[in-house]
Amino acid sequence: MNTIRNFNSTGWIELITGCMFAGKTEEFIKRIHRHKFAKNKTIVFKPLIDTRYSEKHIISHSGAKLECINVENSHKILDYYHKTVKKEPVKVVGIDEVQFLDEGIVDVIEMLANQGVIVIVNGLDKDFRSNPFKNVDKLLSSAEVVDKLLAVCFQCGADANRTQRIVNGVPAKSDEPTILISGNEKYEARCRKCYIRPE
Repeated sequence: MNTIRNFNSTGWIELITGCMFAGKTEEFIKRIHRHKFAKNKTIVFKPLIDTRYSEKHIISHSGAKLECINVENSHKILDYYHKTVKKEPVKVVGIDEVQFLDEGIVDVIEMLANQGVIVIVNGLDKDFRSNPFKNVDKLLSSAEVVDKLLAVCFQCGADANRTQRIVNGVPAKSDEPTILISGNEKYEARCRKCYIRPE
């Protein structure tokens, strides 16, 4: 885990996934910085919808920071990539919170990897109902490298792999919207035992 693979300069996909508070963004930022230090041309994107901490940066819960480009959809990523590659070759593309982008992003990621780009992606594997999250479910089967991280259960301290949405101090009902951008004031990491499936 957490090693750079050498695929003879071909592209590949690295997926960092898990529940909230598992350290996905921290790991994502670390991998992108490693490529930047190696002077690999790198461009990083995040969905326009995610403005929790900053509009122009990806920021982890612990405060690690990475400059990025906000995009509203997968086509914008492709457009920006093509404009950049005309000036200089792009070795690495990073995509944060891939579950918040449209489903066309999976084809874009595949296309980039097929063109020799290392694509590093992070996203939640399950929504608050514990159902597979869009885009991440498909990338789990197509990525060459998958790291599924665990958090610490907010209730008992065990390993957690589920995200509990909290509304007014109690678990959310199942009819709430799937996407609600927030931090720890609305969500908790929970283990299998402590997680309460929404009804």
